[in-house]
Amino acid sequence: MNNSSPRIPKDPLEGKTLKAILTELYEHFGWDGLSRQLSINCFEDNPSINSSLKFLRKTPWARTRLEKIYLSFVQGKLAQGAFTHSGRSTMSDSEE
Repeated sequence: MNNSSPRIPKDPLEGKTLKAILTELYEHFGWDGLSRQLSINCFEDNPSINSSLKFLRKTPWARTRLEKIYLSFVQGKLAQGAFTHSGRSTMSDSEE
């Protein structure tokens, strides 16, 4: 087998813990943003990483929904990165 062949992109969830996913989403959206996307009490009433993890681990539908939000988030970051790194930018060097 040829080792130089392009590698198929792996699943963004592969190797990610639920804590890592939740933390990354929290750092980007905050609790208010997360609760707008997934209206669950642990994001709305005295939220914390630990209380949210406890709920998400016991509630498969909520964890699945959070993972879908994460996948959309990652795809958005990749699309934005592809646009930014394509050599085209909406800002000139003098505006940055």
